[in-house]
Amino acid sequence: MWQVVGHKQAVDLLKGALASERVAHAYLLTGPPQIGKRSLALDFAQALNCLKEEKPCGQCLACSKIAHGSHPDVQVIEGEGGTIKIDQMRTLRREAALFPLEGRWKVYIIRQMEQATTEAANCLLKTLEEPPPHVVLMLTASEAEALLPTIVSRCQVLNLRPLTTETVQRSLQERWGVDVERARLLARLSGGRLGWAVTVSQNDAMLSRRDRHLDELMELMSQGRVQRLEYAQQISHDPEAVRELLQLWLSWWRDLLLAASGSSAEIINIDREDTLKAQAERYSLGQVRDFVEALRAAAWRLEHNANTRLTLEVLMLSLPTG
Repeated sequence: MWQVVGHKQAVDLLKGALASERVAHAYLLTGPPQIGKRSLALDFAQALNCLKEEKPCGQCLACSKIAHGSHPDVQVIEGEGGTIKIDQMRTLRREAALFPLEGRWKVYIIRQMEQATTEAANCLLKTLEEPPPHVVLMLTASEAEALLPTIVSRCQVLNLRPLTTETVQRSLQERWGVDVERARLLARLSGGRLGWAVTVSQNDAMLSRRDRHLDELMELMSQGRVQRLEYAQQISHDPEAVRELLQLWLSWWRDLLLAASGSSAEIINIDREDTLKAQAERYSLGQVRDFVEALRAAAWRLEHNANTRLTLEVLMLSLPTG
């Protein structure tokens, strides 16, 4: 039984490869973080080595070992300190040449391949160019464009798209036992990323951090230039946290844009609907639209290595006053 939720097209393709015994030696799973890439890769590893007729059964010894990370022929490789290093790829290349110990296939799941150094990527390329017949490589990345074209060209690419809000909410309720209201909120906030929703459903601190950041936004909108520049200075020391913050703020102002324009589209921050409606009456449509563009521009600049503090200061000065 495939455990991954949704992604029918990708699952059907992998099922077809198994049924026809035309398994590719390398697959690249792309999509946003926590969209289900790792889950799909593990499902396929189970299907490749399952001992039952209906693959993956999820219950045989092989499936159980893979699920618990103890199967000797299935390895998940992740970056060390945020970087996939050449030594990791050299070890993979050396071990891949050996025959499987228990299963039919040796499966290597390399997560966030975009974190690989140039040397590590080139080392992996050698394995992709001459793959052992018993090896399947499962690479994951946010997008194919983040990897070397020579690596992408040697993989079968499967792009995983966000799930519907309804699918995420139903899965949270039925599989993870999340109550209706919490599941509804998390489904909206998730952007179709079930993995994110599941993680947050089990970690109250993440929702508390969101609430704190939104409260800070509300305060900044009534404060002057000095307080805004001080805030920019305080948060600029953690660029990754800043990116998360900007995405949260963008979701808020996107909701505000919908409310101000009278759109019937679903808002994301449904637990603060009254505040959104009140702010929609306070700001003009032009003000909201301009700040949405400012947020997008700031996020783009940070992705292209702009100075974090300077980018935030410019953004703070464009924040509408309310």
